[in-house]
Amino acid sequence: MLRELAVGGGICLLNIAIHAAVMAWVVAVARHASSAARGLNSRRREMVIMVAAVSVLLLAHTAEVGVWALAYRLIGMAQPGQVFYFAFVNYTTLGYGDVVPPEDWRLIGPITAMSGVLLFGWSTAVIFEVLRTTAGSLKNLPNHPS
Repeated sequence: MLRELAVGGGICLLNIAIHAAVMAWVVAVARHASSAARGLNSRRREMVIMVAAVSVLLLAHTAEVGVWALAYRLIGMAQPGQVFYFAFVNYTTLGYGDVVPPEDWRLIGPITAMSGVLLFGWSTAVIFEVLRTTAGSLKNLPNHPS
C-alpha cells in the first residue's frame, strides 16, 4: 500500500507541476491577449480568448492522462492501448471497471481519480479567471456593451 501511495503521490505531484506551468501560462497569455486584441469586437475577442484557453487546458489534461498511462505501463499494467484508456477512465472519474489494475496496484485508480478531480477543479477556476480578466478588460473599452 505504501508503494502505491508513493508512486501515486509522485505522479500527482508531477501532474500538479505540469498543470501549474500551463495554468500560469494560460492566465498570462489571456491577460496579454485581452489587452492586445483591440482590433476585434468585444464578443469575438472574448470568444477567441476563451476557445484558445479551454483548448490549451484540454491539451494539458490529455498530457496529464498520458503521464498516468506511462506510469501504469512502467508498473506493468496491461497493453499500451489499455493503459491510456484506463488512465482516462479513472482521471475523469468515469470508472467503467472493465480494465482493472493488478491486485497489488488497486489504489492507483482512485489516486488517479483524485488527481483528475483536483486538476479539473483547478482548470474550472482558471477558466473563470480568464473570463473575468477578458470581460473585465473589455469594460474599459469604448465599444463594450455594459
